[in-house]
Amino acid sequence: FFVQVPYQELGGKTLVMAIYDFDRFSKHDIIGEVKVPMNTVDLGQPIEEWRDLQSGEKEEPEKLGDICISLRYVPTAGKLTVCILEAKNLKKMDVGGLSDPYVKIHLLQNGKRLKKKKTTVKKKTLNPYFNESFSFEIPFEQIQKVQVVITVLDYDKLGKNEAIGKIFTGCNSTGTELRHWSDMLANPRRPIAQWHSLKPEEEVDAALGKNK
Repeated sequence: FFVQVPYQELGGKTLVMAIYDFDRFSKHDIIGEVKVPMNTVDLGQPIEEWRDLQSGEKEEPEKLGDICISLRYVPTAGKLTVCILEAKNLKKMDVGGLSDPYVKIHLLQNGKRLKKKKTTVKKKTLNPYFNESFSFEIPFEQIQKVQVVITVLDYDKLGKNEAIGKIFTGCNSTGTELRHWSDMLANPRRPIAQWHSLKPEEEVDAALGKNK
């Protein structure tokens, strides 16, 4: 490899050589790296030596975007209303640097899908505004046993619709998703809105599978 750098600028630079594990279908994982500060080597002659790999710096997890949803539960009527308000900073999925996002909502109990709904498709945007509401009938004695799974997908007219990211709230959820569900139950009849960071589909599916 040849890199052109003026000699007077070399002193403050560090050469980093990293080895990755190639993965055809997802992100390559770093195995290790070697860092060589340029001010520690004699560049007047060729250098050939063995060095131990150091653990590589983990890259920041890929940002998939955020979704704002509102939850409302009326115990007397046994009615749960999920409103998909908007999403922002969605991952670019199309060649043109945009996406055609829509949202799927699944109601689960004990790993079984009870109901499913979906929003309209918003064309060529990474910051879609939906404001679409969906209602589910759930008796009060069942509300602590269900999960609401929300998936943001990129609509593709020709191929498979790809998931951009996913969250779930309700039974066995954690973090902001659990707090949102708890706030809804503590404030019956009131719509409670909150933003959530989307997670990779496989991560959410694994958590759902573990909690069956």
